[in-house]
Amino acid sequence: MEIRQGKISGIFEIILSPIEDDRGFFIRVYDKNFFSKYNLDRDWVHENHSLSIKKDTVRGLHFQFPPYIQTKLVRCIKGTMLDVWVDLRKDSPTFGRWDSVILSEDNKKMIYIPGGFAHGFCTLVDNCEVLYKTDNIYYPDAEGGIMWNDTTINIDWPTKKPILSKKDSNLPTFTKFIERYGSIDPQKASL
Repeated sequence: MEIRQGKISGIFEIILSPIEDDRGFFIRVYDKNFFSKYNLDRDWVHENHSLSIKKDTVRGLHFQFPPYIQTKLVRCIKGTMLDVWVDLRKDSPTFGRWDSVILSEDNKKMIYIPGGFAHGFCTLVDNCEVLYKTDNIYYPDAEGGIMWNDTTINIDWPTKKPILSKKDSNLPTFTKFIERYGSIDPQKASL
């Protein structure tokens, strides 16, 4: 297992190291002691599994407001996806910036996204399955989101005609988020 700092502070790419033989592979996807060395160990309270049946499905950009902000540990266990995050943290020098990584069953990477980021992904193939852990409960009244194709953020998505949920189709713009909330203060998490 290898952990690399991302371009935006707080983001970490985790490269898993499978042990392979003619039967298949064994892979450790989480090691409390190893993660603790990088101060990435969390009390993971939920693990979620999603299936997106069609290529070009976009989910996001989602987050939760304090005190229910969530750190996420995301991996793709079947298929390939573009995973995307946007910095919404108060006083962050990269506020409003986005970055992304390809996660797939083949590259066996994970991404660690701390609280204070909006998160989403786009499937690059049919039948894409994603597992992600969160360190805080899902609390519907604390849900927030930003429009996937907001022109201020200008994410370079691999599709112009995504398959979206009704909820994700009606998320506010980044400008509306700033007008209403300003930013997210990760220090106000309930953890």
